[in-house]
Order: sequence, then structure tokens, then C-alpha cells
Amino acid sequence: MSKPVFKRIILKVSGEALSGPQGFGIDPIIISSIAEQVQAVIDLKVEVAIVVGGGNIWRGVSGSAKGMDRATSDYMGMLATVMNGLALQDALENIGVPTRVQTSIGMQQIAEPYIRRRAIRHLEKGRVVIFAAGTGNPYFSTDTTAALRAAEIEAEVILMAKNKVDGVYSADPFLDATAVKYEKLTYMEVLNKGLGVMDSTASSLCMDNNIPLIVFSIMENGNIKRVVLGEKIGTVVGGE
Repeated sequence: MSKPVFKRIILKVSGEALSGPQGFGIDPIIISSIAEQVQAVIDLKVEVAIVVGGGNIWRGVSGSAKGMDRATSDYMGMLATVMNGLALQDALENIGVPTRVQTSIGMQQIAEPYIRRRAIRHLEKGRVVIFAAGTGNPYFSTDTTAALRAAEIEAEVILMAKNKVDGVYSADPFLDATAVKYEKLTYMEVLNKGLGVMDSTASSLCMDNNIPLIVFSIMENGNIKRVVLGEKIGTVVGGE
């Protein structure tokens, strides 16, 4: 296939995917690779919005588990996503891709506030929009942010880029040699089987709004473009 099957997508990039082999911080080689893959999709005239996580810098749940106030810990995690968003913006603009970072928490010196209509206008003009700071509320994950923003901007699909696995498995493939990779699942199957694709809030939001999800590996160069062109890689999660 040479024509994209989607016009507007949300790319969900976890913080861990930006950290590379060391497992923490931001790996310049990895972030440059992701930027180049996004550029290849933009060249197809596909509108791209990105939701970025912050687990390579701080995890709200981890801080809470160690005795920190959960809301405080989650706000720290939101700030971590802004750092990742700015790094991703820098990598994209270094290769000539126009980009805007929009945050759910006001910080006008470094990013725009999230405004739905403005975000859509940026996409229509061919700019990549990076959504940072989660939903702006504690207790909600960046997976939920991806589901929420996809519904708001009417994205056709969420592409969930993974750095360790190439799809959804019946068990952890690193711990269980008998784990089976799924090609297709419904959201109800994901919820009923307790598969760790997204948290239940995000899965329910996608299911209620009929937003399909494709889980794939971002570590193989060109995979984002392959998914956008309709190649059968990873796992598709959708309606019944």
C-alpha cells in the first residue's frame, strides 16, 4: 500500500520508549529516530498528534507507593511529560517538522495551553501537536489522556508505540515462554482478561467512543509509517 489508511492519528509514546537501553532519562538517538519516523508520516499528509508519558523521569504511582501524597506525585509526573514533550519538539523541529506543545497545566513561557479548536487548527496546517501534562488532573494516566484527546480531536486511531514488545500477549513474553501474541482483540476482551494494554479508564473511554488502538513496537525503524499505510503489524484492539 502507498496511501495512508488514516487521516488523523494520535501517537502514544511512553516515557520508557524515550529512555533507550539505560531505562531512564532521554536517549538522543531514540528520540531522533522517533522524530524521523513521525516526519515520514507527516510527508504522507497524515495529521499527527502525540501524547507523551513521563515514566523515564518520574512515575506518580511509584512515588505514591513510597509514602508521597498521590496528587503531588502525579503532578510531578505531569511535569516529567512536559520535559519529554519539549525534547520531542526539539528533535522534530531540528529536522524541519513544525511542532506545537500544548499542556493541560498553564505554563505559557514554554508551551501553549491545551485548546481543542487550536489543536485541530494546528493539525490542519500540517503541524505536529504534542499533548503534555496529561489531563491536568491527578489519578489519570497518560493512556487516559491519549483516549481523551483522541475523542476530542476526532482522531481515527491511537497508535500505542512500545519499546519492549511488538503487540499484546496473553502473558508477559519475557517471563512466560508460552505467551501468545494476539492479532486482534476487542476492548471487552482486554478488560475481561486483564491484559495490560491500557488502564481500565482509558480502555473504557476508547470503547465508548469507538476509537481503535494499534499496539506495536517503535524500536523497528519505519514501523509508524507501516501502521499508517495499513500493514498488519502489532495487535489491533477495537469494537466487537
